[in-house]
Amino acid sequence: MQLEEKIWFWALGIIPVIMLFFLVLQVWKQKAQKRFADKKLLKRLSPNQSLFKSILKIVVLSLAFACLAIALVNPKIGTKLETVKREGVDIVFAIDVSKSMLAEDIAPNRLEKSKQLVTQIINNLASDRVGIIAYAGKAFPQLPITTDYASAKMFLSSMNTDMLSSQGTAINEAIKLAKTYFDDEEQTNRVLIIISDGEDHSEEAAAVAEEANEEGIRIFTIGVGDVKGGPIPEKRNGIVLNYKKDSQGETVITRLNEETLKGIAEEANGAYINGKNTTNVVENIREILNKMDKTEFEAKQFAEFKDQFQWFLGFGIFFLLLDIFLLERKTEWLKKLNLFNENL
Repeated sequence: MQLEEKIWFWALGIIPVIMLFFLVLQVWKQKAQKRFADKKLLKRLSPNQSLFKSILKIVVLSLAFACLAIALVNPKIGTKLETVKREGVDIVFAIDVSKSMLAEDIAPNRLEKSKQLVTQIINNLASDRVGIIAYAGKAFPQLPITTDYASAKMFLSSMNTDMLSSQGTAINEAIKLAKTYFDDEEQTNRVLIIISDGEDHSEEAAAVAEEANEEGIRIFTIGVGDVKGGPIPEKRNGIVLNYKKDSQGETVITRLNEETLKGIAEEANGAYINGKNTTNVVENIREILNKMDKTEFEAKQFAEFKDQFQWFLGFGIFFLLLDIFLLERKTEWLKKLNLFNENL
C-alpha cells in the first residue's frame, strides 16, 4: 500500500475539536434550559428534542469528514506482485553503539556521524541489498538483508547507545553475526562495512576477520572520531551534566584507534577509510562496489498501484447525504428506534 498525500492526515485532527465543541455546546444548552424552565415544562414545549439525534448527527458528520480526508490522502494498493531481476552486492553495515560513540570529537558525535555516513552510502546504492547490525559488548541483528532502503534508513535512525545493555566494543561479535546474514545459496559478493571508533575490547577481531574472508566476505572499516580523542558526555534532556569517569575518578578520554580497524580490514581483503569527510567515504565505497562483479538475484515487489480514493470519497458523500436527507428533518424511523427512551 502507498499513501500519496500523507499531509492530509493532519485534517483528521479537526474531528476531536468538533467532538469537544459539541460536548461544550451540550453542557451550555443544559445549563441554559435549566435557567429557562424545569424538565417537565421543557418536554411540553419541545416534545421532539432528542440528544440521541444530536449525537448521531455529529458522528455521521465526523465519519463524512474522516472519509473525505482519507480520500485526499489517496491510498493506493498494489494489484500485482511481480518478480524483478536485479544485480548487486550484499552489504551488511555493523555500527558501533557503545557509549564511547557519544564522544563529540567529531560533530555532532561519533554515533550520529556514523548514521549519516551509512545513510549517504545507502542513498548512492542502485540495486544492492543491505543489512544492519548494532553492536557494543554483544552484537544484535537490526535489519536482515533487504532491498528496502526506506526501512533500512528507518531502522538506522532509531539506533542509540541504550539499545544494548552490555557495554564495550566487541567487533568480533559483529563479524560473527554478519557471517549468518549472507545466504550460502547466493553467490553474491559479500561486503561487511564496520563503522566504529576502533576501541575494541576483545583480541579476536583480526582472527575472526580472517575466517570471514575465507568464507568470501570482504571487510571494510570506517573510523569515526579523532586520534586525539575526547571525553564521553553524560547528558539529560540534551544538557551535559558530567563526563564519564573511571574507577579512580579521572575523566575517560576515548580515542579513535585506527590501527585496530586497519588490521581488521587487512585480514579480510578490505580497506580502512577515515570517516571524517562524508563525501570521500561515499566516493571510496562507490568505487569499491563498482569494481566488484555483480550477481543477479530476484526480488519480489508490488507493481501497478491503483488509486483507492474513490471509495472514501463515495462513503464521505453518502454520510453527508444521510445527514442532509434524514437527520435534518423529523424521521419516523428514529422515533421507532427510541434508543435512549426519549420522546423524539
